[in-house]
Amino acid sequence: MSSPNRPPQPLQPLTGGKLVLGTVALSLAVFMNVLDSSIANVSIPAISGDLGVSPQQGTWVITSFAVANAISVPLTGWLTQRFGQVRLFITSIILFILSSTLCGLAPSMEVLIAARVLQGAVAGPMIPLSQSLLLGSYKPSKSGMALAFWGMTTLVAPIMGPLLGGWISDNYTWPWIFYINIPIGVFAAWATWSIYKERESATRKLPIDAVGLGLLVVWVGSLQIMLDKGKELDWFNSGQIVILTAVAVIAFIYFVIWELGSKHPVVDLSLFKSRNFSGGVIAISIGYGLFFGSLVILPLWLQTQLGYTATLAGEVMAPVGIFAIILSPLIGKILPKVDARWVASAAFLIFALVFFMRSGFTQNVDTMQLMIPTVIQGAAMAMFFIPLTSIILSGQPPDKIPAAAGLSNFVRIMFGGIGTSITSTFWDRRTALHYSQLSEHSGPSNPAFNDAVHGLTAQGMSPQGAYAVIDRLMTVEASTKGATDIFWISAVLFLFLVALVWLTKPIRSTGPIDAGGAH
Repeated sequence: MSSPNRPPQPLQPLTGGKLVLGTVALSLAVFMNVLDSSIANVSIPAISGDLGVSPQQGTWVITSFAVANAISVPLTGWLTQRFGQVRLFITSIILFILSSTLCGLAPSMEVLIAARVLQGAVAGPMIPLSQSLLLGSYKPSKSGMALAFWGMTTLVAPIMGPLLGGWISDNYTWPWIFYINIPIGVFAAWATWSIYKERESATRKLPIDAVGLGLLVVWVGSLQIMLDKGKELDWFNSGQIVILTAVAVIAFIYFVIWELGSKHPVVDLSLFKSRNFSGGVIAISIGYGLFFGSLVILPLWLQTQLGYTATLAGEVMAPVGIFAIILSPLIGKILPKVDARWVASAAFLIFALVFFMRSGFTQNVDTMQLMIPTVIQGAAMAMFFIPLTSIILSGQPPDKIPAAAGLSNFVRIMFGGIGTSITSTFWDRRTALHYSQLSEHSGPSNPAFNDAVHGLTAQGMSPQGAYAVIDRLMTVEASTKGATDIFWISAVLFLFLVALVWLTKPIRSTGPIDAGGAH
């Protein structure tokens, strides 16, 4: 049943001050959301110490948010049809503010985890709905520009999260990583409601697909916990991980069968029938997984092996935002005039170049050598999200846009977690392999090893101290080789993704996406 307030004609795009304020409000909501998924990472030691739990238990602060968020994102399409996208978006922001406050006030780890579950759950619809509302605010010919503004916040927030979280934890107290959401959220909610309250989408009273929802919760929750805890529990050597994997696989198979046969599925899997949706989602998800894996490995390598502080490691990563911010509006402007597949291909080629450059890193790499590929990567990021999102949403009818945005974001976020887990595990195993190979060439039988020991003892160091120094050098070398192996493999995979992009169809030149999707 349609909402009685549904206008008879599609609403016109916003102009002037309303367009600017609407874009800022929606972008701030996205920034707040994405920031919160990463800001707690560097604050885990402070949170764990303050609440009297181990750092391992403290990681549930991250896991609980990720699991709840992963479950709620694909529900966006169903929730939008039931409640309307503006009401759902505003409600998500308000509940996000409330849950952030509860996180900051949490007196125990149990309460904090419960608040983080609520925060992750209500955050789910915000990102796909911000895409949909932004597209409806711009003319179809300017939809690329709308995605550019959206993309900038999505690109910058994951980088700002650890920097801001570390600074707040060092200079204030950890609850403030959650309290900063309150003023941002209040402004975003007020501005969004002021501008979009008359632009509500049609609603229908759909029956609740309880079976589909239950299966979604089971398989996504099991998979997310398996990915987050796999490395800690030594993967499939752990009975817990084996059980979680089995549950995730079985529940996923039943979920797909059920949803494809349901009249009112909680997740619209029929979207994958579109070649552009399927190809675009696979390309953006694998690319995001590779990118996010490096986003985790590079700072860890710098801090644990090369002696960088958290702040210095953040400063090395920060320049990635320079080209991303400068080029995003330009890409948004030219996208309607060029084939989006060429832009996405350029992004993957630049990513491949960046990772090939990083594959040549050594333990003696200096800050400038680290920063050059990071700066270049910003250009790839600007060309990555915008054209692929255009391809994914192209050809979708207006009422399918929120569902398509929600499902594509869900798969992308899930691949981010998969990429992080695979990358960190692969790094550990390649490091162990390289250390073993280096150890074969060390010991009293090796002249170079003996010379190194004699050189250190000649400086007044004890033999045990000399062995410890050499062991540390071998560890750093092995870890560096492990990291560069990952960078090289990532570069090759990015080249393969170029071919995947060209399996999609060209999108019409008059505008990548039907902006009516947000009306």
